[in-house]
Amino acid sequence: MSAQIYQETKFANYREIVNHSAETFKDKAAFQLKVKGKESGYRYISFEAARDIYYALCADFIDRGYKGKRIAVMGKNSCEWSLCYLAASTVGCVVPIDKEVSAEDAAAFMKSAECVAMFADRKMIDAVREQGYPADYHDFSFVWELDISVSPEKKAEIDAIELPKDECQVLIFTSGTTGSSKGVCLSQAAVCANIYSTVQAVKITPKDKTLSLLPLHHTYECTLNFLLLFSKGACITYCDGLTKIKKNLLEYQPTILVVVPVILNMLSKQIKKGVAASCPKKYARLFEEHTLGYAMGHIPLPIRWVIKRSIRKQLGGQMRLFIVGAAAVEPHLIEDFDAIGIETLQGYGLTECAPLVAGNCDFYMNVNSAGKVMPGNEMKIDNPNEEGVGEIITRGENLMLGYYRDQEATDAVMQDGWFRTGDLGYIDEEGWLYIRGRLKNVIVTSNGKNIYPEELEERLGNYSEIADAIVIAGKSRDGETSVKAKIVANLEELKEKFEDLNVDDADAVKEKIKAIVDEVNEKIPVYKKIRIVEVVKELEKTTTAKIKRYGKNME
Repeated sequence: MSAQIYQETKFANYREIVNHSAETFKDKAAFQLKVKGKESGYRYISFEAARDIYYALCADFIDRGYKGKRIAVMGKNSCEWSLCYLAASTVGCVVPIDKEVSAEDAAAFMKSAECVAMFADRKMIDAVREQGYPADYHDFSFVWELDISVSPEKKAEIDAIELPKDECQVLIFTSGTTGSSKGVCLSQAAVCANIYSTVQAVKITPKDKTLSLLPLHHTYECTLNFLLLFSKGACITYCDGLTKIKKNLLEYQPTILVVVPVILNMLSKQIKKGVAASCPKKYARLFEEHTLGYAMGHIPLPIRWVIKRSIRKQLGGQMRLFIVGAAAVEPHLIEDFDAIGIETLQGYGLTECAPLVAGNCDFYMNVNSAGKVMPGNEMKIDNPNEEGVGEIITRGENLMLGYYRDQEATDAVMQDGWFRTGDLGYIDEEGWLYIRGRLKNVIVTSNGKNIYPEELEERLGNYSEIADAIVIAGKSRDGETSVKAKIVANLEELKEKFEDLNVDDADAVKEKIKAIVDEVNEKIPVYKKIRIVEVVKELEKTTTAKIKRYGKNME
C-alpha cells in the first residue's frame, strides 16, 4: 500500500453527502438529462435542486407512513431512481431490485424484505402489481410533481433521523433466483467508508462527468459511479442502452466511465476495426493482427498522433479514465487504452464490501494485478497452499452487517471481524493482489490437483473466435472428473477469418473451436487440459454481463 493518499472529506451518511454537495457545488449540474422528444435538448438538475427534491421526497415518504420501513426501488438508471434511492435509505431501508428480474421474482423479493412500497418505471409497476403483493406502487414520474418547499420543522425532522452504523439502510439481493439469492445488509456508513477509501486513491473533480452504463442496483455502479461522483461535484448522465454507447459518448462527452471488461473489449474491437479500415494500408495489418496497444506502438509518431486524436474524438473527446471491475481484465486492454492516453484502473470488490476491496489507483499501477488493498482497509490470504494461493479475506468499515435473516450464512463468512470472500488469490511481497478464482469453482481432479476455471477461461477469451466461455467440471467416459468447456462461438469472426466456412454447419464450427482448444491445451500442464468441448448458442449472464455460475450453464 502506497503511503501517498489524497486528503479528502469523510461522510457518515448520504444526507451529509447531499447537503455538502448542495452547499459546495450549488448551481453546478449534478445531472444532465435528455429531454424526451428533442434530439438535442437537455435538462440540468443542480446540486441545490437535487437536495431540495431529496428533502421533498423524504417528507413525502414520512407523510405516507414509510418511516423505518423497507422501500423497493426498481428501474432503469435515472435521476429519479437515484433520488428515490437516497430518500428511501434515509427515511427507512432501500431495497434496490434488478430491473431484469421477472415480475414474479420482484414481488418475491419485496415479500421477503416486507417492503411497504415500490418506486419504479410504469411498466414495471403494472407487471409487479399483478403478482398481488400488497404494497404502495409509485411511478417515478411523481418525483417531478412534488412540491419541493419543505417546512423548516419537517426538514428538522428529516435531519434528526438517526442512521446508525449498526443498522441496515440498504438491502441488496445478490444474483440468483429468489430461492438462492442472499440479502446483503449494508449501512450507509459502510458505503461512505468505501467512498472515502476510493477518493483517497483516485482523484475525482467537479470537472468530471460520467455516463452511467451499469445497473444502479449493484453496489459497483451505485457506490462508484453515483454516490462517489455526486459527493465530488461531478456531473452524471445516463446511457440510452448498450447499443447506444458510442452515440451517447459523442453527445455527453464524459471524462469517466465505470465499466465491466466486456464493454472495454467491445470498445477496443470497434476502435481497432475502424482504424484498420481508415489508416494507410501498410499499417492496417498491424491493427488487424495485434492488440491496439501493440499496433499503436509500432507506427510512426505523426500517424500515431492522428489516429490517437481520431479515436479520442470517437469517445467524446474528453475521456480520461476507465474504472473497470466485476470480472478479470485482460492486461492488453489496459495497455490498449493507455496507448491513446486513457488511464484504466482495475479493481476487485464484492457487494458485501460495498464494494471495493483492492484496486489500482493514481499512485500505483500494475496491469496484471487487481491492485492493492484500499486505504484504511486490511486484506490477507487465509490458509495459502504451496503456491501462496488461498482464500482472500478482508476487514474494514466497509463490510456488510450480515445476510438478511440468515445468521448461519453470516457466521460462515464473518469471522473475528474478517469477511471471507470465497475468492482465491495470492498477494506478492509488494502487496499486489492476483485473483485465481472462486473457492467453490475450483475443479479438483481425481489425483488431487486444483484447477482454477477462470485461468482457462481467460486463455480461451484471448481468441476473437470465441465470444464467451465457461469452464466447469465434467465427467469423462470412464467416470473421472475432467475439465469441460462450454463455448459460444463468435460466428462473425469465424466467417471473416475462414471465408469458406459455413457457419450454419455446427460440426464445422465445432471443429474450428476444438482447434483453438487444442492450441490452448498445448500451453498448459497435462492435468489442466480441457478434455470435453461443448459449443452452445449462448450462456446465461447477469445484468453486469458476467456469465452465471449456476443454472443451465453448469449442466
